[in-house]
Amino acid sequence: MKMDRTIRGAAAVGQLTDVSAWEAELILNMRLWQDGPRGQEQVWNAYATAFGPDAGRAELRTFERLLCLIDTHMLRPLVRHSVACRCIGSDEAVFANMVRFATHGDLHEASLVASLLVRPAFAEQIAIQAAQVGTAVSELTRSHSTARDGLSDAPVTFH
Repeated sequence: MKMDRTIRGAAAVGQLTDVSAWEAELILNMRLWQDGPRGQEQVWNAYATAFGPDAGRAELRTFERLLCLIDTHMLRPLVRHSVACRCIGSDEAVFANMVRFATHGDLHEASLVASLLVRPAFAEQIAIQAAQVGTAVSELTRSHSTARDGLSDAPVTFH
């Protein structure tokens, strides 16, 4: 993915293959969800496969709620890389780090990281939601991992 260096949040800061499987899955699920109905269907299928239809629907709603909260209270539009891109953009890294902190019970740190994406008044609420999402994605990754499918064979794109 070729990025204009002036776009805040777009800078490549890592590779999906360099982070844990659940963090890569989280980033890919965010990309797929924001891509539209086809991507959302892929995310739904992963959740339904991992948790079953009823629990999967509940976990997916939590994921969707987190993305909607961020979208509603964001400081500026989030920048993401394409679904097929191996790179992790800086906004995507901030999102993954926020979820990781929250999942490990570090809600204060998760709130601070969230304040890089959203207005501070909503950072704590988003961090709490992120903890639930991180736990679900971690469990989802144990039975299914979309994020690493084919990445090792994908060409590397330098920005």
